[in-house]
Amino acid sequence: METASTSWPNHLAITDDCVYRSEDSPTDQKRDRRRDRIEPWLTGLLQSEHINLLVGNGLTTALTRLAGTSGAGMGPAKFKASYAEAVNSAAEDRARHRGRTRFNIEDQINAANDLIAGFEIVCRTDDDAKRRRATELCSAWTTELNQLLKGFVTEILRVERDFDGTLSARTKAAGSGSDADADATAGESGASVVRRTLDAFLLPLVHRSGSRDRCHLFTTNYDRFLEYGCDLLGLSILDRFVGTLTPIFRSSRLDLDMHYDPPGIRGEPRYLEGVVRLTKLHGSLDWRHAPGSSGRREVRRCALPFGADSKHPDASAATRDSLLIYPNAAKDVETTNYPYADLFRDFAAALCRPNTVLVTYGYGFGDAHVNRVLRDMLTIPSTHIVIIAYGDGDGSVTDFYGSATPKTQLTLLYGNHFGDLRTLVDFYWPKPSSHAELLRVSEEIRGRSSVKEDGEPSDDECGDGSSDRATLQDVGMTG
Repeated sequence: METASTSWPNHLAITDDCVYRSEDSPTDQKRDRRRDRIEPWLTGLLQSEHINLLVGNGLTTALTRLAGTSGAGMGPAKFKASYAEAVNSAAEDRARHRGRTRFNIEDQINAANDLIAGFEIVCRTDDDAKRRRATELCSAWTTELNQLLKGFVTEILRVERDFDGTLSARTKAAGSGSDADADATAGESGASVVRRTLDAFLLPLVHRSGSRDRCHLFTTNYDRFLEYGCDLLGLSILDRFVGTLTPIFRSSRLDLDMHYDPPGIRGEPRYLEGVVRLTKLHGSLDWRHAPGSSGRREVRRCALPFGADSKHPDASAATRDSLLIYPNAAKDVETTNYPYADLFRDFAAALCRPNTVLVTYGYGFGDAHVNRVLRDMLTIPSTHIVIIAYGDGDGSVTDFYGSATPKTQLTLLYGNHFGDLRTLVDFYWPKPSSHAELLRVSEEIRGRSSVKEDGEPSDDECGDGSSDRATLQDVGMTG
C-alpha cells in the first residue's frame, strides 16, 4: 500500500460509488457535475440519527486565510536549559509513535513535563549534591516551560485578536460608507464573507429536527474559533462546565438538555432549537486548574475574552501547574488523566454507536489516541466518516485512509479545491433546510445513485460500486 501523500492527485473526492480525481483545479463544468453527486450524498449523510463534527487546526487556518490574517505556528521551540537535545529527541520519538514524521511544540511540552517530573523525583534523594543539582535543573526547566506556555498562549490570542479586529474594522468601514460593498472590494477577506462562510458550514450540522440527537462538536484546538462560530449563530452550548461567574468542570455526565412547552400544550415538552454539545478534547486557553471555594483544586473556565491582550491577568497567569492544554495536565497524580479521560469518554460514547456520522474538517489525523476511536467507530456497520482535508503535509491523512476499513464507510474530499472552506460551502456543502425538505432530498439521492451519467470526463469514475476496489487501487488507496 502506498502511504505517501504524493500518491494522491491534487484534487480527489470519493463518495458512495464515485471517484473524482484531477491534478488541475476543476473547471466550472466539472465542478457542477461533481456537485450534482457530492451535495446530495452529503445531505443524505447529515440526516443520520447521530451527527458529530471533529475540527482541527485546519479550521482556524481556513478562517484566518479568509480574513487575510495569519494563523499560529506549531513549530518546535528552542530550549536553552541543559538536556535540551534529549528533550527534542524524546519529542521526536513521541511524534513518530503517534504516526507523525516531525515533532511539534506539543511533543516538546510533553517531553519537558516528563523531564521535570523526573527531576522532582531525584529531589527526594538523600545525596545532597544530586539533590541540589536536580533542584537547579527542575527550577530551570520549570521556568523554560512556563515561558514557552505563556508564549504559546500569547500567540494563539494574537491570532484570535487579529481575526476579530480585522472583521470588526471592515464591518465598521462598511457601515460608515467608506466601504459600501465590503465583499466586492475586499473579496474573500470581506467581513461578511467570513461570517457567512462559517455560518454556512456549521448551520447544516446544527439545524436538526427536534426528534434527532443534538450535533456534538469536537475540536483538538486550544483556540475559541468554534465557540466564535456558535456565538454568531446564537447557539446554546452544552458542555461539562456548570456555573456563571467561574464555570466548573463536572465529571458527572448528566444528559442535560433544553426543552420548552409549546403554547397551549401541557405536559409535552419539546427540544429547544439552536443547541449543540461541545467537547474540547485537548483543553482550552481559558481552562485553569486552581483552588476552588472548597479549598480543593478544580478545573475552571476563566473569563478570558476572545483575542484578549497578553497582559490580561488570566493570560499572564498561565503556567505549567494551572494551564490545561493537552498534554500539559497538572502534575499531581489525581489529575494526571483528568479532565482528558472524561473528555475522551464523551468522544468514544458519541462516535461508537449505530447510525452515527462523523465529519472531520482540518483534522490532520496526527493524534493516535483520536484515530484509535475513529477506527473503533468503523467497526459498527451503520457508521460513516466524512474526511475533508485541504492537504496532507506529513502523510497522516493518507495513512489513515489507506489503512481504515471498510472503505464503503468513508467519504473523502481532498485537495485545495474541495478542502477550501468557501468553495466547500458554496458548491458542495448541504444547505440548511427543513426536515421535510431534507427527506425529499434523501429520496432524490436514491434516484440519482442508479443513474450513470453520459459523457463523464476521463478523471471521473462512477458505477454501481462493483468496481470500487479497482478504482481505489488506481489512486493508491489499497494494497
